[in-house]
Order: sequence, then C-alpha cells, then structure tokens
Amino acid sequence: MPKRILQGTVTSNANEQTVTVQVERRFTHPVLKKTIRKSKKYRAHDEKNAFAVGDTVRIQECAPKSKTKRWEVIG
Repeated sequence: MPKRILQGTVTSNANEQTVTVQVERRFTHPVLKKTIRKSKKYRAHDEKNAFAVGDTVRIQECAPKSKTKRWEVIG
C-alpha cells in the first residue's frame, strides 16, 4: 500500500529532530454546500533540523519513530 503524502506549514520546531506541521483540508459540507476548512497537526521527524516556522513542507507516513511521531519530512 502506498504511503500517504500531505502538505502543510511548520508551526513549531522547538524539539530536537521534530517539527509540528499543520495540514489544512477543504471540503464541501454535504448538506449546507458550504466550503469548510479543517486543520490537523502532525508531528514529523526532521533529521537535520532543517525547517523553520512558516516553511511549507511535505510529510510522508513512516514506521513509528516515537510515541507521537508517525510521519517524516520529505521536503
């Protein structure tokens, strides 16, 4: 099964080798037909501490790296 890839914005890089990425998705409400924005935060592995707050990054699913990290930054 292919790994999921998501795109989002880095909201925190305070921890070593970890970034918090906020991913926003847009969809049309099934009844109201109004466009809704929902966002979710993911903790992703950043091996070289290369990304700063505000950067747009892509993250990919991976095997668990810690209790909360299930994603890794691919660029």
